[in-house]
Amino acid sequence: MGKNAGIIGAGMMGAEIALAFAQNGFTVIICDAKLELAEKGKRIQAAILDKNIKKGRLSLVEKEPILARITPTDKLSDMYDCDVIIEAVFEDFDVKSSIFTELDKVCKAECLFASNTSSIPITKLATAVSSARARQFLGMHFFSPATIMKLVEVIPGLLCEADAIAQAQELVKAILKTPIVVKDVAGFAVNRLFNIFNIEAMRLIEEGVASAEDIDTACKLGLGHPMGPIELLDITSLDLNFKIHEVLFNEYGERFRPRPLLRKMVTAGLLGKKVGRGFYQYKS
Repeated sequence: MGKNAGIIGAGMMGAEIALAFAQNGFTVIICDAKLELAEKGKRIQAAILDKNIKKGRLSLVEKEPILARITPTDKLSDMYDCDVIIEAVFEDFDVKSSIFTELDKVCKAECLFASNTSSIPITKLATAVSSARARQFLGMHFFSPATIMKLVEVIPGLLCEADAIAQAQELVKAILKTPIVVKDVAGFAVNRLFNIFNIEAMRLIEEGVASAEDIDTACKLGLGHPMGPIELLDITSLDLNFKIHEVLFNEYGERFRPRPLLRKMVTAGLLGKKVGRGFYQYKS
């Protein structure tokens, strides 16, 4: 497989995924609905690299060559020569499927298609492309922050062939991450585990058992987690997590019922770090 990657969606997750590829020698095109959004994604990437320089993880001379490998665009047609496309837009089937339908028309036949969806079935998304493309359509589910987290879930659609799965695994290894192959079920593997965990964490808050801060401290110091579940909810956004809980509840029943506390916070617009306030308060 070649080393031209296309990332659709220049928000925090898309920007991080694109950066992970660029840091490992890939030429990357990052696309969003408006050019200014794609360019904002590149500014996010520059800020991440600056933090890594301050922490001694990266030298100053490495920064510009990495950024030079990333090209922002607002045109899906610019993806025509990509060897792999990873979609990382928000969790809406209609939006994702329309993007894949358009990409199917412009991308070369051997291009691998992947979605970073955390809840929508891959086989359902693959209906947006031709039957030939569906044979190389799968999920590649990264975790936030994608430049640091080492795991990627590789989720084959029903029609996905073994060669495409192997290509995806090698691609994940090429950016120094570890792939696991997961069946195409709602929530895949990690999100089913994580959401049971954070639902219980919110129940502890509702019952007055412990504060958000103390629950996060307990998980970091008692369970060895790098980040507490409440802090992670804030970072990944409460509205996204609420939507995922609804998907899982509809699929698996009572154990994933969205907590009343989460519903109230979403209704109140307390969506987490992206708006400056969730379970925690953030500086603007």
